[in-house]
Amino acid sequence: MNLTSSGGVAAMAAVLLLAAGCDSRNESRSAKAQPPATGQAQPAAGAQPVSSAAAQSVEQIIASWPEHPRLGAVEMIAKYGPPHESTSERLVWHNVGAFKRVAVLKLETPHDFPMPHVDFMEHTIAYDVPQDKVGDLIAFDASSTINRTVGELSARCDLEGHNILTLNLDHDIVTGKKTVAQARQAFGENVQQDIAGKNPPYIEALQFQPASGTTAAFRDKSVIPGSPVRATAAAAAETKAMGNVGSSADAEVLATVIAIDLNEILAAGQAKMKKLSPPVMEYAKMLHEHHGMNAGETMKLGQQIGVTPVITAKVEQVQRKGAGELAALVPLKDEQFERAYVTAMVKGHTDVLNTIDNELVKAAGNDALKGHLTKTRGTIAEHLEKAKSLESGLKR
Repeated sequence: MNLTSSGGVAAMAAVLLLAAGCDSRNESRSAKAQPPATGQAQPAAGAQPVSSAAAQSVEQIIASWPEHPRLGAVEMIAKYGPPHESTSERLVWHNVGAFKRVAVLKLETPHDFPMPHVDFMEHTIAYDVPQDKVGDLIAFDASSTINRTVGELSARCDLEGHNILTLNLDHDIVTGKKTVAQARQAFGENVQQDIAGKNPPYIEALQFQPASGTTAAFRDKSVIPGSPVRATAAAAAETKAMGNVGSSADAEVLATVIAIDLNEILAAGQAKMKKLSPPVMEYAKMLHEHHGMNAGETMKLGQQIGVTPVITAKVEQVQRKGAGELAALVPLKDEQFERAYVTAMVKGHTDVLNTIDNELVKAAGNDALKGHLTKTRGTIAEHLEKAKSLESGLKR
């Protein structure tokens, strides 16, 4: 069928609209994967129901794609329903069948293993790839993508069955069932069996249960001395082992100061990328330097008093507040940004002084930490007065 003709486009629209209302009865071979595929795409968190207008939009997007990706897109739509995301370059489904994510890309990437084809279809599962197996999986199939932090393993090929095959053989390598060489040979043999119509199990379905997103994720470890840690059971045990009176509160205070400093550093970094008047530019540079120095001193202090800064829910609120306020500033043009930035610095430093006076000083138990807060407060007060002076000048 010529999908670029008017009849082909109409047929494509029919597939899209049918997929939007289908009832999960599609039983293509990879629906046997574990856990069993549901056929129709399940909405991602916060996803909105797909309308016929949205289906029409997807049809228009893929109408201009190269033939192979267009075919792959229509196949995935017929199986999983309309995509949860669609751009000119890709369609994406979340949590369909056995997969965390399925994507079809407009981009075709030539790939000669196990025989010449183009890669454009990607299947992702939650999977914890051990560090010592990462190289082996890439040596087996260089089209694989591994994200250890998120806990994802992706296979990219031209057919869903061949991506399933890749993931199955990846698992065999990780579990020691096959070497890289054996997996590469097995890939070719399975493809030959598939071509012969023998429906090899490794192409039909995943032969293992993918991990959950929470168990597969790998946060790694900080390499910066004195860096804050997340509020986990392990962090709480470490803090308790220090034996310091009030160390839990001190840990949160230290992390709060560091979060405040990093918020100011990020804002100053954005300001330095704008075309600002010399006084405001110098102010931004000063803030970057001062808050950078204070963050370093705070982390060093934690080491000296034996308290590791802990990112509690309250500290996360400080981080999110800073990110949200900066997000409102970034889109502004130079002069608009300058005025809004200075105003934000007046408000922000006023808020920080209140936080230090009404929360941090009262919560701190260590004398050295209290002294550090007093010093920090003095610097913040100087920054506030400078910001007020700049604000006054900009209003003239």
